[in-house]
Amino acid sequence: MRAESVASFDVAIVGGGPAGSTAASLLRKYNPELRVIVLEKEVFPRDHIGESQLPSISSVLHEMGAWEKVEAAGFPIKIGASYTWGRTNDRWEFDFYPVEEFVDEPRPARYEGQRRLTAFQVDRAIYDEILLKHAESMGAEARQGTRVARVHTEGDRIAGLELEGGERIEARYYIDASGTVGLLRRALGVEAKVTDDLKNIAIWDYWQNAEWAVEIGVGATRVQVRSLPYGWIWFIPLGPTRTSIGLVTPAEHYKKMGMTPEELYLKAIEDQPEVKKLVANAERENKTQSCKDWSQLSDRIVGANWFVVGEAAGFADPILAAGMSLAHTSARDAAYTILELDRAEHDAKWLKDRYNERNRANIQQHIRFGQYWYSANSCFTDLREHCQKIAQEAGLKLAPQQAWQWLSQGGFTIEDPALAAFGSFDIFSAKRILRQFDTEDRSCAPAADGANVFKLNLMNAKKSFIGRLEGGRIERVECYERVGKRLPMAGYFSLLVELLKKTNDAHSLVQEIHGRFMFASPEERNVGVQRCMQALDIMIQDGWVLKSVKKGRPVLRLDLDQSRNMRTAEEVDEVVKRGTKGTVKSNI
Repeated sequence: MRAESVASFDVAIVGGGPAGSTAASLLRKYNPELRVIVLEKEVFPRDHIGESQLPSISSVLHEMGAWEKVEAAGFPIKIGASYTWGRTNDRWEFDFYPVEEFVDEPRPARYEGQRRLTAFQVDRAIYDEILLKHAESMGAEARQGTRVARVHTEGDRIAGLELEGGERIEARYYIDASGTVGLLRRALGVEAKVTDDLKNIAIWDYWQNAEWAVEIGVGATRVQVRSLPYGWIWFIPLGPTRTSIGLVTPAEHYKKMGMTPEELYLKAIEDQPEVKKLVANAERENKTQSCKDWSQLSDRIVGANWFVVGEAAGFADPILAAGMSLAHTSARDAAYTILELDRAEHDAKWLKDRYNERNRANIQQHIRFGQYWYSANSCFTDLREHCQKIAQEAGLKLAPQQAWQWLSQGGFTIEDPALAAFGSFDIFSAKRILRQFDTEDRSCAPAADGANVFKLNLMNAKKSFIGRLEGGRIERVECYERVGKRLPMAGYFSLLVELLKKTNDAHSLVQEIHGRFMFASPEERNVGVQRCMQALDIMIQDGWVLKSVKKGRPVLRLDLDQSRNMRTAEEVDEVVKRGTKGTVKSNI
């Protein structure tokens, strides 16, 4: 029976968090005629974890037109993260942007230069409200405090949403941005597979006036991730006075401890000397909260007239800080796909299959990396049996080269077909992490290292298409495909194919690559050359390039240890002592 009051829209979005706001904003930006409604059960502002971002979010915020609004809120700039993780308790730093190059600049700043390569650390109570209001300013209707009481379905279609007051919302498309609740997904009977070995719980609270571990320039810092024998702590400054501090530990181990969440949380603060020092003069807000923090992946995330985005689609362990990136990018992808379905210029099945494959693979890749991070962390002295179980259940052998082969089964170039990327990391940083976590085995060195002949190998490859998102359009990018591997004819990959058709000599190839970036700035030139080398790495691994050594010619030498993205704390301290372009102050 139909409800008495029916409101019709083009797109109905359940959930007003970052994923829902992103989808709404981009739909309205690229087609202002669309009638878009966002239904949010909570009333903002409200706290929420998921506060540490990655640089990929900044580009989405910029495209939405919201970056300046977020920057104006004065959230700390995240240039990277500091870890104690791996073989020892030694600190190592992973920076998106080299600390020695970061320049002090007034805020609010523009989205340009160094700020394109950094991220935010956000207070979600403020951040989520900014984005939802931005979606409203773009013309979307947003209703807070509005709960969906029933989802009406007809086979694989959603027929309407019945609200608590009896009103019925009908739309041509529906987006499930309801978080781990997965309201629409569950109503459709779509299951989410939980990764049994990553069933963790998170316990957290907020603190006032904690010291920042490091102060870089104007408002920049690093997130702190600190291993404990029974889990790990996050330390995320959210503003000048407020800091989010949380503990993640396996759910099974938590039960064995026999402590309340608050008791275990306070024990973790006391057990971690650096965090204990940073909160010595701080006050806890006494809002201790906990939740299950289980990695999961939906069986499918698109259907007849619906899309699943953000945590409703899947969740990867927070150790990689990828949750918000997955939320923003999947929501962007869903919006682009709806726009293209309306244009009817691409095959609808190709569009939906592409969305499902791309975003599920992205989540899966992060889950696998999370499994590796836990299983390889020898600092978890109380969790050795648990970590061994993770490795066993994942079928994971921990020698770096074997781990790399296992991790890369999900494929590369998932986020952007023009770039060589592995989840949240560039290829060389990911490989160096494997070495950091395991042995001194150098078998995870760059694939091109030590060779001097590189031959393009397109034998038995067929041509197909993948999608690239830009300017509200999904561009069909030609690619070569062979035994499940794809080589996109875009960005650095197409450049290398062009150059390898001219020469197979390493020396000549490197000269050609440098020539292409001759007129770029020094920083852009370094980035361009490095990304070409990383694209070559993937092409060798996937068999698109065959490498060999010819006597009498110089060989290519690539050293992961030269990376400025990932360094030991001692290396970073030495760099800072030699001088930086901005001010750097350490409190640990």
